[in-house]
Amino acid sequence: MNDEGRFGQYGGSFIPEILYSSQQQLLKAYREAMADTSFVQLVKSEMQDFSGRPTPLTYCANLTKTIGGAQIYLKREDLNHSGAHKMNNVIGQGLLAKRMGKTRIIAETGAGQHGVASALVAARLGLECTVYMGAHDIERQYPNVFWMKQLGATVVPVTTGAATLKDALDEALRDWSSSYEDTHYLIGTSCGCAPYPEMVAGFQSVIGEEVKEQSIQQFVRYPDRIYACVGGGSNACGIFLPFVDTQTELVGVEAGGRSNAPGDHAMRFNTDQARFGIAQGFATRFLQDSEGQLQPTHSISAGLDYVGVSPILADLEEKGKVRMTSANDNEVIEAFKMLTRHEGIIPALESSHAVAGALREAAGMSAEEYIVINISGRGDKDIFNIAKALNDEPFTDFLHAYLKEETAQ
Repeated sequence: MNDEGRFGQYGGSFIPEILYSSQQQLLKAYREAMADTSFVQLVKSEMQDFSGRPTPLTYCANLTKTIGGAQIYLKREDLNHSGAHKMNNVIGQGLLAKRMGKTRIIAETGAGQHGVASALVAARLGLECTVYMGAHDIERQYPNVFWMKQLGATVVPVTTGAATLKDALDEALRDWSSSYEDTHYLIGTSCGCAPYPEMVAGFQSVIGEEVKEQSIQQFVRYPDRIYACVGGGSNACGIFLPFVDTQTELVGVEAGGRSNAPGDHAMRFNTDQARFGIAQGFATRFLQDSEGQLQPTHSISAGLDYVGVSPILADLEEKGKVRMTSANDNEVIEAFKMLTRHEGIIPALESSHAVAGALREAAGMSAEEYIVINISGRGDKDIFNIAKALNDEPFTDFLHAYLKEETAQ
């Protein structure tokens, strides 16, 4: 990255003039904080004492035997407090906001995990919290919305556009434009204007740093491949970046959705529907139509349907340091079932994309090779979507009976 927050041709700051002074204040504060050893230690302590790091690297003996190829390990970010990798970043940014004297944080969220994590940290640090979330995502992820509200956060439904993550991000930017004096915008993924991509990826890199130590301890070398799902890109950046200059192959798995047709997926790579563009404060690969308008997206997982991607990952893919693939909705459900039934681990639908991509390739590898899959979150939040995808009639009957009983009372 250069001094302007550029990663090759990607990144940068394309923001309204009203936000320039706030963005510069944040950039200066972040640089000073990361040069302060006491602040860095405070972040590490909170990650350990509040979130429960380090998370384990778990060997999957049953799945390895079933697949019959590479040795399969999971990086268990699902075991963080709140059930996802999102805690790593919100702890860092929450403490930075407090250091800057801000009294309020705002956040955008798709799957809701970043919203819950932001609300948790806001409660711990005594900050006011507002979370913007697409109305469509609220319907898909209401358990997370419920917990955000219990934690004291204000959840604002966004009904514009497709009512998903892109639209929530737009609304959060509008809020920040009018409230920046006392408000910190706590972006949840490694996108947006500088220093957000670098900052989010930096706080998330604890994932990959732990994998380095754990892999040496458990199988005496670095993994041959690492797999991570890719929406905006925070969990992928977090596990990939510490390995960029090693021999480990880094594989990102995007949302292949229902089909390759426009609006049916969220693939920013390996498609002619995505190209260089500037939107929402930064430059990266966006899904666009022939006139440059951002396209609608689809994924079975609410957290992977962002129309753009981290400028860091766009640059790494262009340089051949990261390989991108995808998994469609059906493959994701099958991967979810495989991991759940063979290992007793319930992954989020986002993480199940990484599992699907990894299992598809693991069978063609040798038993002397090792792969690590980043389980970025747990599947509790996805119970309604998963039950629907599995056509679980008893669960549907239970919900109908429960609602009928509650209505009768």
